[in-house]
Amino acid sequence: MGYIDDFSEVGRNDVATAGGKGAGLGELVRAGLPVPPGFLLNTAAYELFVRSNELAERIQEYAALPPSASAKDYEDASAQIRGLFAGGTMPDAIAAELRDAYHQLRPGTELSPGTDSRPALGEAAEPAVAVRSSATAEDLASASFAGQQDTYLNVRGADALMESVIHCWSSLWTSRAMAYRSREGIRPDQVRLAVVVQQMVDADAAGVMFTANPATGRRDQIVIGAAWGLGESVVSGAVSTDDIVVDAATGTVVSRRTADKEVMTVYAGRGTREEPVPVSRRHQPVLDDAAAATLAGYGARIARHFASPQDIEWGRVRGEFFILQSRPITALPEPAGETPRDWSVPYPKGLYFRASIVEQLPDPLSPLFADLIDGSVSRSLNALMDEAFGKSSLRTGDLGLPAINGYAYYYYRTAALWRLMGKTPALVRALIRGEAHMGVQGWRDYSHPRYVRVVESWSAKPVADLTGQELLEGVSALLDAGTVYYTAVQSIIPIATSSELAFQKFYDKFVRQDGDPPAPAFLLGYDSEPIRAEKALFDLAAWSRTVPGLAAAILGTPTKSLARAQVSGTPPVEMDPGLWGQWEHRFQLHLDHFGHTVYNLDFVNPVPADDPSPLLDTLKFYLRGQGNDPHRRQALAAGRREDSTETILSRLHPARRSVFVRLLRWAQEAAPIREDALADVGLGWPLMRRMLRELGQRLAAAGLIADPGDVFWLRHGELSSAVEFGLAAASSPAAITGADQPVLAEAVAERQMRWRGQRNASAPQMLPEIRWLQRSLAGMMPEGSQDQEGNTIKGVGASQGRVSAPARVLAGPEDFSRMQPGEVLVARITTPAWTPLFAMASAVVTDVGGPLSHGSIVAREYGIPAVLGTGVATRRIASGQQIEVDGGAGTVTLVPPGRD
Repeated sequence: MGYIDDFSEVGRNDVATAGGKGAGLGELVRAGLPVPPGFLLNTAAYELFVRSNELAERIQEYAALPPSASAKDYEDASAQIRGLFAGGTMPDAIAAELRDAYHQLRPGTELSPGTDSRPALGEAAEPAVAVRSSATAEDLASASFAGQQDTYLNVRGADALMESVIHCWSSLWTSRAMAYRSREGIRPDQVRLAVVVQQMVDADAAGVMFTANPATGRRDQIVIGAAWGLGESVVSGAVSTDDIVVDAATGTVVSRRTADKEVMTVYAGRGTREEPVPVSRRHQPVLDDAAAATLAGYGARIARHFASPQDIEWGRVRGEFFILQSRPITALPEPAGETPRDWSVPYPKGLYFRASIVEQLPDPLSPLFADLIDGSVSRSLNALMDEAFGKSSLRTGDLGLPAINGYAYYYYRTAALWRLMGKTPALVRALIRGEAHMGVQGWRDYSHPRYVRVVESWSAKPVADLTGQELLEGVSALLDAGTVYYTAVQSIIPIATSSELAFQKFYDKFVRQDGDPPAPAFLLGYDSEPIRAEKALFDLAAWSRTVPGLAAAILGTPTKSLARAQVSGTPPVEMDPGLWGQWEHRFQLHLDHFGHTVYNLDFVNPVPADDPSPLLDTLKFYLRGQGNDPHRRQALAAGRREDSTETILSRLHPARRSVFVRLLRWAQEAAPIREDALADVGLGWPLMRRMLRELGQRLAAAGLIADPGDVFWLRHGELSSAVEFGLAAASSPAAITGADQPVLAEAVAERQMRWRGQRNASAPQMLPEIRWLQRSLAGMMPEGSQDQEGNTIKGVGASQGRVSAPARVLAGPEDFSRMQPGEVLVARITTPAWTPLFAMASAVVTDVGGPLSHGSIVAREYGIPAVLGTGVATRRIASGQQIEVDGGAGTVTLVPPGRD
């Protein structure tokens, strides 16, 4: 059996024998790319070495670590396994082929095309080679194994080569490689290692090249990192590099940053070493525009060959480029546009605020939602103000919800603000009396029942039977009903806030003594819709454990499979249909009751009824026996509350006791109602999204868009025109275009790319950015200063306690599955739909919010610290970073690496 393969003999279908790196090099050679000569020692050689030295059983014994294994466990296992390899003997059959293949390489360093060879270090008698690992679980599009095994450079002589091969084989079992494979679900018995032996390139410059921009995800840009000398220091990150961005289509340099390159890697007698870069070259660009274009041309060619974005290592010898390896780019973000920096306002003579309803719109708006919500909010606010103040209160253009760089802002014309401020007393009276459908009474008697009636009315009409015009009318009616409802909910919040603040000030000043609990403790232990949803999910988990085999079946089925099955009504292939039948009905009842809570008001975002994955992850958390019983937690909080109340009442003078009781009852009644009202804001969202997706399916069938979900990225005018021209009839039409792609495919892709760039921006809380006005109104804004620096981030202490734990930064429900028990939940904002995560979190930190927001109330119910309204947490904190959260001081401290 042969153990040596030429690069030209292997390709992308030979990963099992050549490993990922070897298969990739074979593809490059077949494609005619300039690759340094060499050969491949295939996985059969590795297997023979393990078998002839009787290592297999002992390797599996050491490598079979439990999921709970620590870093130290992996290090110990690695040392044992690598010791086995070091004590092994190279089989004669492998040694003979290896010597023969090595001696066929030409002495000296790699040739540049069209040149003669020259030695790397004087007139060396034997060629210098690089010995690189090529694992069978490596360089896959789904995971990056780069750097998990070892590389040996400037190896000379057959004996040194065989020694390096054994070391390379053993590096399959480094602690980092074993831990990484464990996280990726790859068993120890599933991996083998091939070895790439490649003639060294005496590079005067080297680096890496990404055929898509790894920062923005843009596939039309190639990014090159370049440094003097050999490329290993670039790959390891040991040296600074010039960074060049090239337009992939034209080869034009879009941007460049020339680094101060202090050191470079060069050959040593054996191996490599670092030496200072000559002063004359430290600030000199490694590649000029022409060289960058030439190299980018190779990159574009390689990306086309592999039909996917590639991470490429390259070297340059006397002006000629060599490709050392290429692998797929993993975790490449979706392409994003430029991050906006100009925050000019569309209408002068007014102020713009990111407050109120905007607090639940933390991201840039999707185009369709942006078009619809502005008019809807304007209509609902005008109607409310007219009822409260009279028809002359507001004029056309006095207020709105425009989008600036995609972000929603409340707009008030300056003159209108002054008129409204003069009518504040009338507004207060309306809130207290429940007039104009405002306040608790107005919400209970009018706003909530009206919203329910609108949703029920449209729910009675089968979506598939509605015409396109009827679907558009339904979406507008539901959105208007939702914004009118939200306006009414906003009138409840001041009441709840005032009641809690009034009680807290009276209690702290006239009642509280040393040893007494803080004021919020008297508001805990009450039911609200988010707490009822949590208890229902906990009860569902408890019931599942009573059905034989059901809990194990749920835990054994991937969350995504369960979620897809729930939406489609088809049992997942991983689960017994009988068990599924019992489970599906129960879970659907939960979704029918609680599945409308929104993560983000923009209807481009799914609600739990559309994608129940986050709820299923929390349910699995409970099924594994993790978390606390919410019934017991609530009962304990209620018991402490009542005991504390009795203690306080027993010592108060009658007059003071009377005020204490009145203020306490007011706060206790208002706080849960606020949470109930907020939880139902999205009541119409599941039906609205079904209507829009129905329109999307019809437009996709008509060839207007590629996917039903693209409907959210249309402008309202485009959607209305499509309906008007009959492209969204009740019966989906056949495709109307002979084009290669849907009519609006490019527009949708461009809008999505621009949206991703906008999402990277820090939207100012107030516009225009008038510093003195921003400072004077800062206390009224839901988000803190965005100018904070240093290791301590300041916010609002919303729930007492101190915790030091790793952070988990979540952008939205798509990230919920990454949350691990005990981590600190860090988010832009939390709405009632985020409540299931509080059961796992050790603390909560947000950019937006305050001491009386939803996040603070729920955090106090869970007894975990919360610091809200930091303004910068999601940008300053990285997932996995250790942070200290002090809910009393309202601070979040970034813990430096290495500090306990």
